[in-house]
Amino acid sequence: MKKLNRKLLRELMRMKGQMLAVAAVVACGISVFISMTNVEFSLTSTKERYYSEYRFADVFMQVKRAPETLTDRVRNIPGVASVRSRIVTDVTIDVPGLDEPASGRLVSMPDRKMPVLNDIFLREGRYIEPGHPEEVIASEIFMKANALKVGDRVGAVINGRWKELQIVGMCLSPEYIYEVKPGSFFPDNRRYGIFWMSREALESALDMASAFNDLSLTLAHGASEKDVIQRLDDMFRRYGSLGAYGRSEHLSDRFISDEIKQVGMQITVLPTIFLAVAVFLLNIVLKRIVSTQRDQIAVMKANGYSNEEVGLHYLGFALVPVAIGALSGTVVGAWLGLGLTMVYEGIYNFPELFYFFRFENAALSVLLSTGAALFGALSAVRQAVSLPPAEAMRPESPVVYKPGFLDRGELQKKIPVSIRIIVRNLERRRWKAALSVLMIAFAVGILISGRYGYDAVYHIILVEFSEKHREDLTIVFNEPRPFSVKYELASMDGVLEYDLFREEPARFSFGHRSRRQSITGLGSSDGLNRLINSHNQLVSLPENGLLLTSSLAEILGVSPGDTLTVEFLQGMRKTAYVPVEKTIDELLGLSAYINMDVLDRLTGEAGIVSGAHMRIDQHKAGGLFADFKEMPGISGTNMLKAMLKSFEDIIAKSVATSTIFLTTFAGILAYAVVYNGTRINLSERARELSSLRVLGMTKHEISFILLGEQAFLTAVAIPVGYLVGIVLSVLLALGLSSELYRMPIVFSSFNFVFALGVIVAVAAFSGLMVNYRLNKLDLIAVLKTRE
Repeated sequence: MKKLNRKLLRELMRMKGQMLAVAAVVACGISVFISMTNVEFSLTSTKERYYSEYRFADVFMQVKRAPETLTDRVRNIPGVASVRSRIVTDVTIDVPGLDEPASGRLVSMPDRKMPVLNDIFLREGRYIEPGHPEEVIASEIFMKANALKVGDRVGAVINGRWKELQIVGMCLSPEYIYEVKPGSFFPDNRRYGIFWMSREALESALDMASAFNDLSLTLAHGASEKDVIQRLDDMFRRYGSLGAYGRSEHLSDRFISDEIKQVGMQITVLPTIFLAVAVFLLNIVLKRIVSTQRDQIAVMKANGYSNEEVGLHYLGFALVPVAIGALSGTVVGAWLGLGLTMVYEGIYNFPELFYFFRFENAALSVLLSTGAALFGALSAVRQAVSLPPAEAMRPESPVVYKPGFLDRGELQKKIPVSIRIIVRNLERRRWKAALSVLMIAFAVGILISGRYGYDAVYHIILVEFSEKHREDLTIVFNEPRPFSVKYELASMDGVLEYDLFREEPARFSFGHRSRRQSITGLGSSDGLNRLINSHNQLVSLPENGLLLTSSLAEILGVSPGDTLTVEFLQGMRKTAYVPVEKTIDELLGLSAYINMDVLDRLTGEAGIVSGAHMRIDQHKAGGLFADFKEMPGISGTNMLKAMLKSFEDIIAKSVATSTIFLTTFAGILAYAVVYNGTRINLSERARELSSLRVLGMTKHEISFILLGEQAFLTAVAIPVGYLVGIVLSVLLALGLSSELYRMPIVFSSFNFVFALGVIVAVAAFSGLMVNYRLNKLDLIAVLKTRE
């Protein structure tokens, strides 16, 4: 076999351009598979390890105020393994160097360090000391965003009293892997942070001795979460419970879990496309090799080489480039996975995000690529093995020619010869032409779907931050305030316009389906916070019934005209039957809207509000912010510009990263298909093109015949690729959409122009490469007969 190996090596070097193109396509598919599987495993493993080591709870519940003695009753509920009661409150924070008021969440910790549920990982500094009620441990991401250090001080309004807090430690918690303000979707790390404070200090500040307002618990193995939640709801209903919920509804866990699902969906689609293209390329390349080496196959068999040896020799033409592609793809995939892990490390707050390279994934990628090589080479190798020596010594039987579409009637006289030759060749090889179009279309489709993320993100920005939210900031009161608070807001210097709103936590029920969800009461649909759907259209607020987001309606299984059972979870805790009048297709979150007057009537408590959306005079913002920092009734503020910056930083960064790689991979895919198709055409038609040169055609004319065919296939593939890209984008949107946000199906004209430009550039470059070889054709050598 040494001689055959030398022949194989010699032939591979002669065809290195084509073989490297095949290897590059395989490498792209394998690198995506390796990187995504490793990132998925790394995120999952790191999350589970973090949850386990720091005892992240399984069930959570917030109440108004409950006696500490109830924790013993909770421990006795069947299925409960451990319980932790806490005091949690939201406050306004004054951060040195920050003009705007910040918001913070104070979470109680034992006065002396001990293992607890939802424990903290102390990155720097020390634990709080007993007898020092001013000491707190702050979240790492908040401290870094504000350039705070251990030992710095911040101010806080706690229960209406100003208090100075000293930061003694910097930490992380599994409860806040994704640290975001309640009611928001994107973190604002400069203006929102978590602070862990001694239980004794919070009991004193909030007058909650021997009481708690937050409960966390873990479940025993095999316990029913649903049953435990039902028992908790029954037990704490009289204490102002907002309803217990499982880990799957915890905001931080939901974000990271959705991210892992989105990574997982990318494991199959792209690698499948790239390996399918590799199969196609190997098939046409090997068939061309076998057809042009018939005489060599005959000589090998005549000299005693068995069918198995000949078959393995030609199988090497597939295995070698695929092996190179698998090896390089594994290396690139490991590097790409590490880079993506570092991107996630900047978004999610882990003590350390471990990157795992799984050799099982590498082995599976080798199996996949080997399978692709065998499948692509199968028909060509079978053809080589089945050729008898005597038959192989004769030239291949000529194709049965017949007049083409343009060779009939008057068309023959009007159409140039070169164009008729192109059309005739395409007619005779329809399946090959169709597959070439499909492969190029995949490249165009990947380019379209790769940039689709940009279009979707900027449509969300347009709808949410330009049309829907017209306020400058939103303030949230720590307790429901009377409607007369509007006079206080109107009198503040710098307030130009305001809209009051009311939020009531509730439980929606329809049939066997149930959901905890706040209802937002609005004065109108066209205020500072408008009701805008995903198509950027204003939706009117119903006069009497509910307006649900489409996703929430789907979860509950309701449609306009159905009646929901609404159990309010605070105040008089009334139960009402409310019709669903409309749905709205919003892009972010799950929401339920209702006219504020109707909400007052349903709850039995009229004339109270939860907060206000405000438009302010930017020249007077400094004084206004200073007033907000000292107002005891405000628990938090949301700045629109901060939300927009956070959205752009997180989403745009991840979209940009994926777009760069997808564009690169799609360019490689397009180049491989176009270049290989043209090179194979040149190899198969070298005699024909050389004959045309001898008959008097110029180099430009034969170049037009060869490259014009590929240009035609590329031109046909572009609109097909647009359709493929739209389908891939729709699948991507469905996979990426979740309860937290929906990806709109929108495409900018630039997306299609960009895809067109990349494909045209790649096709032009491939054409130049092949044209160079065409100009170097040795007419005498090519025209020598093979008999």
